[in-house]
Amino acid sequence: MLALCCIGISSAQTVKGTVSADGEPLPGASVLVKGTSNGTVTDFDGNYSVNLNSGTTLIFSYLGYASKEVVVGKQTQINIILEQDNQLDEIVVIGYGTQKKSDLTGSVSSVSAKDIAAVPVSRVDQALQGRAAGVQVTQTSGAPGAGTVIRVRGGNSITGSNEPLWVIDGIVVGTNFNLNNINSNDIKSIEILKDASSIAIYGSRGANGVVLVSTKSGTNAGSGKPQISVNMYTSMQLVPELPNMLSQAEQIAFTNESATFRSAAEPFPNDPSTYANNDWYDIILNDAPIHNADVSVSGSSKDGNVNYYNSLNYFNQKGLVVSSGIEKFIFRSNLDIKLTDNLKTGFRLNYSRINQDNGLASFGNAFATLSTQPIYNEDGTFNGFDDVVGAPFSNPVANVALNTNETFTNNLLATAFLEYSPAANWVIRSTFSPEFNNTKQNRFTSSQSPDLLVVGDLGRASVRTLASQGWNNENTVQYQSDFGQNHSVTALAGASFQKVSTEITLAEAFGITSDATGFNNLANSDPKRAVVSSDYTGFQIASFFGRLNYSYKDKYLLTLVGRTDGSSVFAAGNKYEFYPSIAGAWKISEEPFMKDQDVFKDLKLRASYGKSGNQAIGPYRTLALLTEANTTLNGEEVTGLTLGRPSNPKLQWETTNSFDLALEASIFNGRIFTELNYYYKKTNDLLLDVSIPRQTGFTSQLQNVGSLENKGWEFLINTKNIRTDNFSWNSTLSLSANRNKILDLGGVDFIDVTVDAILGSGNTRLIVGESVPVFTGVNYLGTWKSQEEIDASGYTDPQVVGGPKFEDLNGDGIISTEDNVVLGDPTPDLIFGFENSFSYKNWDLSFYFQGTVGNEVYNLRTRNHYFNRGETTKFAELADRWTPENPTSNIPRAGADSVTNTPSNSEYVEDGSHVRLKTARLAYNLPVDKLGFGSVKNATI
Repeated sequence: MLALCCIGISSAQTVKGTVSADGEPLPGASVLVKGTSNGTVTDFDGNYSVNLNSGTTLIFSYLGYASKEVVVGKQTQINIILEQDNQLDEIVVIGYGTQKKSDLTGSVSSVSAKDIAAVPVSRVDQALQGRAAGVQVTQTSGAPGAGTVIRVRGGNSITGSNEPLWVIDGIVVGTNFNLNNINSNDIKSIEILKDASSIAIYGSRGANGVVLVSTKSGTNAGSGKPQISVNMYTSMQLVPELPNMLSQAEQIAFTNESATFRSAAEPFPNDPSTYANNDWYDIILNDAPIHNADVSVSGSSKDGNVNYYNSLNYFNQKGLVVSSGIEKFIFRSNLDIKLTDNLKTGFRLNYSRINQDNGLASFGNAFATLSTQPIYNEDGTFNGFDDVVGAPFSNPVANVALNTNETFTNNLLATAFLEYSPAANWVIRSTFSPEFNNTKQNRFTSSQSPDLLVVGDLGRASVRTLASQGWNNENTVQYQSDFGQNHSVTALAGASFQKVSTEITLAEAFGITSDATGFNNLANSDPKRAVVSSDYTGFQIASFFGRLNYSYKDKYLLTLVGRTDGSSVFAAGNKYEFYPSIAGAWKISEEPFMKDQDVFKDLKLRASYGKSGNQAIGPYRTLALLTEANTTLNGEEVTGLTLGRPSNPKLQWETTNSFDLALEASIFNGRIFTELNYYYKKTNDLLLDVSIPRQTGFTSQLQNVGSLENKGWEFLINTKNIRTDNFSWNSTLSLSANRNKILDLGGVDFIDVTVDAILGSGNTRLIVGESVPVFTGVNYLGTWKSQEEIDASGYTDPQVVGGPKFEDLNGDGIISTEDNVVLGDPTPDLIFGFENSFSYKNWDLSFYFQGTVGNEVYNLRTRNHYFNRGETTKFAELADRWTPENPTSNIPRAGADSVTNTPSNSEYVEDGSHVRLKTARLAYNLPVDKLGFGSVKNATI
C-alpha cells in the first residue's frame, strides 16, 4: 500500500497540526515541548499551535493513549495519530452516537480498519470471520462475491431472518443489503452490538444483533493539504485440493458392475483405453486472479471547517470455475462542513456498479460427470447426449462457448444531515437517506446448445429486472450535562421513519430460432410459450426511541433504553410494539479499596436485561393469497384465481428477552486486556406454519407459536507481549460458545425443515429439546454379508447381499423416517480466532487463524458418489467396495441401489471442525524520510 501526502516544508518557529485517534479528533490532548513547561492543548477539533525552536522534541499525550515524541526539524505542520494504550478507553460507535468503551454498559465488539485492510476480500463481512467473539460467519459458497451467513449469539428465529441489521454511517440498510456495494478500504471501523442494552435502541430491527459500519473522513489530513492514498494488490486463487475419485478404468468397472447387477447392458463393453478420458476438473476449474485498486483523496480546510474523503475503487475477481467472476466500480464521497460554531452539515454518497458473470459451468459438473463423457461428437460438433444415462447432457464446454448468464447492478446509497447545537449541552440532528437499487439479469441459451438439439428444441432467453427504492429519516435530540462533581447525564430522544418498495419484472421467451439478437429481442420466439410475470412489495416502519445514560462518580453507570416500532407488515392492533432495556456497570477499579494494588489498571462489571423483536415475516403475510388456477368455462380452459393461503390478522412480532453479564479488565498497566461475557436469550411467539383442519380448505396457517433459547459465553484477551524501541509482539485470542435449544413448536414434537425429494425424508429437522436445526437420518451399519443374515433380520423391505444395511430402530422391518435419529447439528461447540502480530524496525509480520470445533456438516454429495448408481463419479474408496471376492467390505456393492433405497443416513454427516490460516502478512515500511521522498508520508510493500 502506498500513501502520498503533499506536505509543505519550511523553517518556522511555530508548529501547527492536529491530534487524532480512531479517525476522530482528540480535543484536550496535551502538546508539550520536552523538558519544559511550554505547551498547549488541542481545541474541540483536535487542532493545536505551539511556538518552539528547531531541533526540540514535542510530546503528544492523551489519557488512554500511548504518548508520542517527535523531533521537530523544519516542519511547520505535524499531524499526530495516537494509538490506544488501554482498550477500556477506546472510543466505540454505538447506536446514534459514540462512547468510551470504559463507559459502556452493553456488549459491543469492535473491528478496526487495520484488521479489515489486512484481509483482501471482496466483501467486508468476509473480513469479520473469527474477529468478534460471539459472532459466527459462514461463507455460503466459493463463488466470487458470494455472501455469508452471520449469527450473533445464535439464531433467534426459525422462519424469519436471523441476519443482523446493517447500519452504514447511520443509515439503516436492513438485513439483506448487498455488501458488495461497499469498498472495504473505505471503512474506518465496525462495531457489532450484541446484547439487549446495545441493540434496544434499534428495537425490532436489532433482535439478531446490529453491525455498525463507519466510513473514513478527512479529519486527520488538516491544514488544507490533501492526502492522496493509493492501495493496490494482485493475488491468485488456486484450485484447492480435490477429492480423490476412482480412476477411469475403476469407474468403468464400477459402472459396468452396476448395470450388470440390475440386468442392464454394460455401458462400456470395450477396453477402457478406447473411451474418452477427460479431466473435467482441469476443463472446468482454473487458477484465477484478483485485482484491486483504490485511490482516495482526503483532507480538510486550513481552519478545519471542511473535511472531505473521496475514493474510487476497482475490483475484479475471476472465479475458479470458468465463466464466473465479479467486477466492481465503487465511488464514495464524504463531506462534513462546519457552517457556524453551532451548525454543521454533511453528506455521504456511495455509488457502485457491479458486473457479475454467474457461471455457465459448475463445480458440480466437474464433480459428477464421468471422464468417459465426450465433449465433441465425431463430426466435431458439441456432444449433447449422455449414453450412460440415456438423456440429454448439459455440456459445460458448450455452455461457456454459446450461452450467457450475467447480472448488472447499480446501487446509490446517500445521506445528508444537519446538526444544530443551540447551546453547549444540546445537539439536534436530522438525516435523510435515500437508496436506489437497480438490477438486471440477462440469460440466453443458444439454439445451438447440444442438449436442446438432441430434443429438437430451440433457444431460450430471459430478462429479469429489479428496481427498489427507499428512504430513511432519522431525527434525534441529545442533551448532556454534569451536575456537581459526581453526576453526569446524557439523554437521547428520537424518531425514525423508513419506506421501501421493490418491483420485479420477468420476461421469458422460448423457441428462439436465431442467436443474432440473443436476449435483446425476446419477440423473436414462439409467442405461445412466452412467460411474463411481475411483482411488487413494500413496507413502512415508524419508530420512536429514547436513551438515558447516567454516571455517578464515574464508577456507577446506568443505561435505560426504550423504543416503539410500528410496522406495516402486521394487521391493525398488532402493528406497534415497545422494546425496553436496562443496563448497569460498576467500575470496580475506581473504588478506594483498589487504589493500592498494581494488578488491575481497570476493572469493570456490567449487566443488562431487555427485550427486542423481529418482524420475521415479509409484507402481506397477514393477508390471504390469491394464486393462479385454471378452470373450464363453456368447454374451454380459462385462467382463474383461487385462494392460495388463509389470512391471519392476529400475527404479531417475535420477541426475544435477553440477559448479559460481563467482566472487563485491563491488567499489568494495560499489558493485558480481557473480557468475559455470559448471556441468555429466550425467543417467544415464534412464527411457524401450523397444521389446521382440512375442512378449512388449507393444510397449514402461519401462527405465533413456540419458543427457543440461546445461551453461551464469550472470551477475549489482547496482550502486549513485548514492546521495545525496535521490536513489538501483540496477540489476540477470541473464544465463544453458543448453545441453542427449541423449547416449544406449538404442540408438535418436530418439524421437517428440509425435505429432500430424492431422499424422501427430512434430513434437517426442528426437534423440541434439540438445537436449531439438527441433521436426522438412520444409522448406517455397513453391508449385508450373507443371505442368511438378511433372512434372520426380519426386514420386509427388499435387501441384497453386499447392499447397505440400515438400523431398523423400531423393529417394524421397514426402513423409514420412523427410524430416524439425530446425527449431528451445524452449530459449533466453540468458535475461535487467534492472531499474532510482530514488528521489528521497519518490518511487520502477522498471521491470523480462525476455526470451529464440534460442528457437523451434511455432505449431500455422498448420496451420488458413495451409494448410488454408476452414472455419476464415485469416491476413490469405492475401489474397496463389496464384491464376491471382497465379502467383508462395509462399502456397498455396485448396483445395490436398484434394490435398496438410500435414505438420509449417518454416512452423510461429517465432522466440520477446522482450523484455517485466514491471513498471513509480511510488510516492509519504506524509510521515506531517509530516502528523500519529501511528499510521501508512508509507503509499504
